[in-house]
Amino acid sequence: MGSAKLKIGGAWSGVLEVELEEWTVLMLREEVAKRSGHGGGPETINLICAGKLLKDGDGTEKLSQLGVRNNAKILASRVSVDQGKSVKEESLAEEERSTRLSRLKAAAVSLSARHADGSLPVEDFNLELENQSGQKVQLGSETDQRAIMMGLMLHANAKALMRKKKYKEALEVLTMGEEAFSLCDQKLIEMVDNVPILQIDMVWCYFMLRDISWLSVAGVRLAKAREGLERSHGKEASRLRLLQKGRYPEIALHLRLELLEGVVAYHSNQNEKSRKSLTSAQTKFLQLQIPDEALSLLLGMGYKERDSKRALRMNNQVVENAVDFLVEEKEKKARKRVDDLKRQKEIMEQKCYGTTPLGKAVDIERLNELVSIGFEKELAAEALRRNENDTQKALDDLTNPEANSSIQIHIESRKKKRLRQAANASIEELVSMGFPRETAAAAIRSLGTRQAAIDHLLQGTINTAAAGDHNVDNTLPNDQGGDGIANDPLSNDQSEDGSGTNAGSSIDGGPSHNKVETRDVEMEDEITGELLKGDAYSDYDIEVTEEGEAINEYLALITVGVNVEIGSSS
Repeated sequence: MGSAKLKIGGAWSGVLEVELEEWTVLMLREEVAKRSGHGGGPETINLICAGKLLKDGDGTEKLSQLGVRNNAKILASRVSVDQGKSVKEESLAEEERSTRLSRLKAAAVSLSARHADGSLPVEDFNLELENQSGQKVQLGSETDQRAIMMGLMLHANAKALMRKKKYKEALEVLTMGEEAFSLCDQKLIEMVDNVPILQIDMVWCYFMLRDISWLSVAGVRLAKAREGLERSHGKEASRLRLLQKGRYPEIALHLRLELLEGVVAYHSNQNEKSRKSLTSAQTKFLQLQIPDEALSLLLGMGYKERDSKRALRMNNQVVENAVDFLVEEKEKKARKRVDDLKRQKEIMEQKCYGTTPLGKAVDIERLNELVSIGFEKELAAEALRRNENDTQKALDDLTNPEANSSIQIHIESRKKKRLRQAANASIEELVSMGFPRETAAAAIRSLGTRQAAIDHLLQGTINTAAAGDHNVDNTLPNDQGGDGIANDPLSNDQSEDGSGTNAGSSIDGGPSHNKVETRDVEMEDEITGELLKGDAYSDYDIEVTEEGEAINEYLALITVGVNVEIGSSS
């Protein structure tokens, strides 16, 4: 039988003449590895033909038996090989990854629930949805807020994995993010570009894994992504351009989209469609190349290289616009720091007021409204707390003499309790330092502050006999103060700031509406850390080096195919 021609592209590009009835996959991989001149053995080469990865099998199957035909196009990609992994180690790694994914999902569910329903945050920050201008937005119901928040958390985590080249793990997290977004009202989702970008990221992971088995679903995802981007950005990004004051943040994103569309078209034997997409992507790639002169100018002004490149890419390489962008971003970050500090203080203030019967934090905006019309702040806060932040009901209590008096009595009781709790804590600290309990209690009661008590105890000026005369009970129960008021809402299970495990108890001593939650602090910190590092442009900030290499690779594949076809017809 005569020889057949195979068009190879990727790690090595050219045409091979082989005997399909004689050659095995291993023989083909050995030949490609040898011709690529990279120095690696055949185990470093993957071969993909007609959307399928060619596998060695038992080593006896011939290329013809695997469906390889004359003039077939084969993509050769180089892979790293870790020969040291045993089956047991791979199994353990899989189990560890599965456990991590479960922890990640549970942490995202917990965080989104806490930060979307108005509960008092256990952290010193709030996770809030913002638009591209950095303004807080309220999208839909509490369920919608929770779904979007969870999707954003998982997407951010997946992007971090993608930056580390952990595409398989990233793909699993992106799938969970897609599931979270699907729980939101679709009319709301269509207003934003987060889901289309997630779809593009998923297909990018398929591509980086060289997993062409996802070819059909990749095409569907890319079609949805293009449709979603046009819906949220406007036709030819007209709406986005208006919002971004003429800037071009989306070019890198569209470059990746067109590259992936070209790859899918190529593997679907649609060469002309593939060439069109890849050529358009190549034009955008060239458009994003940073001129040395422009970069030097920005570096000379004191800007960091990464920030300078980002600014130039976002502003079509116009230096003046890039400088304006950098100045605006600096001002935006400064405002955010101020807002974050303000919010931290508000959270600390909210913790002082405790939580409502349903476990919500006191609404600071509504509190400030009541204060602005003349009510004392602590009184107004307690009225809101008792009434689930219902301003009208709080006003009714504040203007009702009997209810107002009840609130004042409660506040005084709470203050006394806090003083007792603080005193007991100081006494325990002094006892741990070696002072007799009676002496420590007398010192704290007489002098008020821990430091003053320590100074006097060290000087030996406290008469320990006085402790016996006064018979101080330094372990007063927290459910009853010296004024005989019992059932204070600040129970043993709740800290002074109202953020304890029983923060949802009603003021009448009713059952708690909050369950004690076990937090995965490590995983929550990982999620929030990625979110807090991002900004409005993070999704568009793509280094396009790998995209440029892939564009050239696939354009070369198409060129090789055309040249061979022309040569064979002449």
